[in-house]
Amino acid sequence: MGTYAAVVLAGGAARRMGGLDKPALPVGGRPMRDRVLAAVSDATPRVLVGAADAVPAGVRVVREDPPGGGPVAAAAAGLALLDPDVSVVALLAADLPLLTRAAIGELLKHLEPETPDTEPPGDRSAPAPPPGDRSAPAPPAHSGSAPAPPAHSGSAPAPPDRSGLDGEREPDGACFVDGDGRRQSLCGVWRVAALRAAVHRLTVERGGSLSGAPVRALLAGLVVREVAWSGEGPPPWFDCDTDEDVRRAEEWAR
Repeated sequence: MGTYAAVVLAGGAARRMGGLDKPALPVGGRPMRDRVLAAVSDATPRVLVGAADAVPAGVRVVREDPPGGGPVAAAAAGLALLDPDVSVVALLAADLPLLTRAAIGELLKHLEPETPDTEPPGDRSAPAPPPGDRSAPAPPAHSGSAPAPPAHSGSAPAPPDRSGLDGEREPDGACFVDGDGRRQSLCGVWRVAALRAAVHRLTVERGGSLSGAPVRALLAGLVVREVAWSGEGPPPWFDCDTDEDVRRAEEWAR
C-alpha cells in the first residue's frame, strides 16, 4: 500500500471511568495512546486529536471543534491536518492498547487495488490505418485543453470512482469486526477522499456542526471491507471503556 497517515482520536470523556484522561492510563507500563501511536510508527504524519501533555516526537496534536464534540468532529479535525497528497489514513481510537503494526498491515492489504492475474487477450491498441491510406484521422491526443467533466455540485468534490475489475466498487475503507460481526469502525483504514466527502456531506446534513454526530452517520454510504482478525494474540480492536477492560488488557500485555 505504501505510505499512509494516522489520526488517533483521544478526546473522549471517559464517563464510565469517572472522567479520567483514559488514553493516558498505562497498560504494560505505557499510556494507551502511546501504544496506539507506536502501532502506526511508520505512518506520515501521525495526528493525535485531543488534549495531551506529552506525545512522542513528530506527532501533531490538534483539538476537535468544539472540544469534546465527539469522534466525528475529532476525525474532521485530524483530516484537516493531512496534506492533499495523502490518500490513505488509519482512523483509530486512542484506547486500543493491544493494537499492533501487524494488525494495521492486515487492514492496509484490503485497500490495495485489484490487479488482473494475466494480461487481457488481444491487442488493445487502436488499429492502424491500412498501408497507403492517409485519410483516416489520428486518434485525438490527450491534452490539458480538453473539456473537463461536469463538476460535482457543492464545495467538496465527490470521491473518485473506484470500480474494480468486476465492475463493483473497490472499498472506501477496511475495519475489523468482532466475533459477533460488529464493526470496529475506529480500528480501520480509509481512503482520505472518501472520508473528506463524507465529512462534507454530514456537515451539510447537520446544518454546519459535527458535534455529537455518530461514526455510523459519517460512514453511511461508504463501501467497507469487514476484516475478521485471524492473527495470533488478543484482538487488536479491544478497547478499554471500563476499569475491568484495563485489567484485562494488562493481562494480555504481559
